Amino acid sequence: MPVAQSVPQSDLLDPSLGGMAPDPERHQLYDKFTPQKFYYERMQESRWSYHPQPPFDQGSWHYTFTGPNFTNIAPGPTYKARYGEPVFVRRLNEHPEIGTGNVNFAVPSFSIHLHNGHTASESDGIPQDYFEPGEFWDYHYGNFPAGDQTGRDDRERMTTLWYHDHRLDFTATNVYAGNAGFYLLFDEKDSDNERDTNPEAFRLPSGEYDIPLILHDVQFDENGQVVWDFFSPDIQEIDGEYLPSFQHTTFGMLGDTMTVNRTIQPYLDVKRRKYRFRILNGGPSRLYELHLATDSADPNAQRATNWLILSNDGNLRETPIESETLKLWVANRNDVIIDFSNFNPGDNVYIVNRLGMREDGAGQDGTQLDEGHLIMQFRVQAGDVEDPSQIPDFMRRQPDINFNEVRRERVWDFDYDSGLFTVNGELMDPNRTDAKIERGSAEIWTWRNTGDSWAHPVHTHMEEFQIFEVNGKPVEPFSFLDTKKDVVELGPGDEVKFFGRWRDFLGPYIMHCHNVVHEDHAMMVRWDLVEPGDGD
Repeated sequence: MPVAQSVPQSDLLDPSLGGMAPDPERHQLYDKFTPQKFYYERMQESRWSYHPQPPFDQGSWHYTFTGPNFTNIAPGPTYKARYGEPVFVRRLNEHPEIGTGNVNFAVPSFSIHLHNGHTASESDGIPQDYFEPGEFWDYHYGNFPAGDQTGRDDRERMTTLWYHDHRLDFTATNVYAGNAGFYLLFDEKDSDNERDTNPEAFRLPSGEYDIPLILHDVQFDENGQVVWDFFSPDIQEIDGEYLPSFQHTTFGMLGDTMTVNRTIQPYLDVKRRKYRFRILNGGPSRLYELHLATDSADPNAQRATNWLILSNDGNLRETPIESETLKLWVANRNDVIIDFSNFNPGDNVYIVNRLGMREDGAGQDGTQLDEGHLIMQFRVQAGDVEDPSQIPDFMRRQPDINFNEVRRERVWDFDYDSGLFTVNGELMDPNRTDAKIERGSAEIWTWRNTGDSWAHPVHTHMEEFQIFEVNGKPVEPFSFLDTKKDVVELGPGDEVKFFGRWRDFLGPYIMHCHNVVHEDHAMMVRWDLVEPGDGD
């Protein structure tokens, strides 16, 4: 994906780009974190080709992005942002009116959420903040660590974020139709420069050797057209509005093809050196257990098929860990290192998924696939290459957990009732506040999966958390969960406790299941961040 290119602020005065300057009064902390870079995206629909061979070569109708240095792309552009450098993004909805477009399973009405972003409510992309064809929405990203407006403390700094549509009732179909992309954050340590002379810089692989990969599960018809829910519902008039008929599936949506950056089984020519890959499960419902495999006959190469994991969700770990498997539930991200210097020219390395799923998409079926599904191929090229990149022994220290800060504890039960998913027995109502959390406070939340069949990757907006107990057992130091997170992986019967702080902003936010089919079928709650003394 191309990297987004900033434009002069004056460009936003062009009538075709909204014809308005940013309104500081609309954004919390705007004057304190005045944007230093300005961007725009034109959200459109066009044909997108998933593969050059028939039946995909003519392209499927898709939601795409156009900007100053890209045209009709999916996924959207990758943003490279830096801590201490606030940005402003204007998104213009240039889709045909509802009922007149070519994507017949989604709705061209959007609210774009910066997943894992520490952003004010009005820029968060909550489901009820959607904008229609012919309208635009302005987003202000302060790019400062949560709870540290001075920017001095790097324990809350993040690395790999992503943005995606969050429109009420149609998140699953709109993200599936193409509305997603990466947002990467850098600072003086994770500096996007493998040749950095700063002694504190990590010098991780950078530039062409730092590659974001977003996995999407897609289903096609016999003509190579993307379809939803095994048959695409037509646009219907419902209460005077033209909308797709309600999604037929409630448990989940599995595609027949796994794609990487909206491409079917892509390959990448790689040099014999280290690469950093940022791997994201973009949904809608499939869970992955990824392995590396090789066709090399060299025993040294065969032993080099472990992942070196740098991050969990959007956060660099204290220390990298090595693993044979990479587990990705929906919205999980992991930054990993693959060192291709261990392979020989002509060797091929593959990303393989070996996790079996229930046919209805509700969760894993308990099986491991011996051969698995090939997702992507790396083709090792001949020739020596310089590799100045490094793998640090230590990266980010995690924040301390101080239980003396806790103001209250909450319990959230995730269940299924009469065809819809519930939280604490309730369906989502965007006009109902289910929790009033005081700004500057800390809380302990317990999330329980009270069902026996469904997997729920649960995400809460604006603030991260630190898991300290899973099914009654404490999290071990230096284990995979020993880091900040923004998604909890709740399997059937699981109970997870975490500590979280809520800081800096006010207003409504949400928490929901990120199997986005579950979310659209009401597994979501609204919580509000309120002034001290106004909490429940």
